[in-house]
Amino acid sequence: MFWKKHTEKQEDYDKQGKIPVIRASICTGEKVAGFKDEQTGKFQELMVIRTGEDMKRFLKMYGVREEEIKKEW
Repeated sequence: MFWKKHTEKQEDYDKQGKIPVIRASICTGEKVAGFKDEQTGKFQELMVIRTGEDMKRFLKMYGVREEEIKKEW
């Protein structure tokens, strides 16, 4: 009654000019998901990826397929 399960809605992002990217640290292995602007190269961090569930949530939230994501070190 008081505790409703929050459903995650799909967030919108400008698909024109934005590339989904996972940045991973070589030293620590920390991964951050976000979008990179093609023209300026500016990276917008959105969430830390610690587990496979975090990755699934990122994919679902932004409507991105795993094969679209580029990885940067």
